Amino acid sequence: MVRITVKVDGMQCGMCEAHINDAIRNAFKVKKVNSSHTKGETVIIAKEDIDENEVRDVINKTGYTAAAIEKEPYEKKGLFG
Repeated sequence: MVRITVKVDGMQCGMCEAHINDAIRNAFKVKKVNSSHTKGETVIIAKEDIDENEVRDVINKTGYTAAAIEKEPYEKKGLFG
């Protein structure tokens, strides 16, 4: 599993977050996706690694700007993590 954190410019509200989350879910097989306009980032949890350029393309097509992308191994914490 991999955790991908994408810095996103242009999100202003909860609808912006939902727009990006839906775009990511429709484009990739992900376990979880969560965007935060206050943090200016989207966090994606996926079983398989996702190409950075593809993530950028999907986010940029929504009208927002994908900036830095960080990837790290992800392990569930606890029974319900």
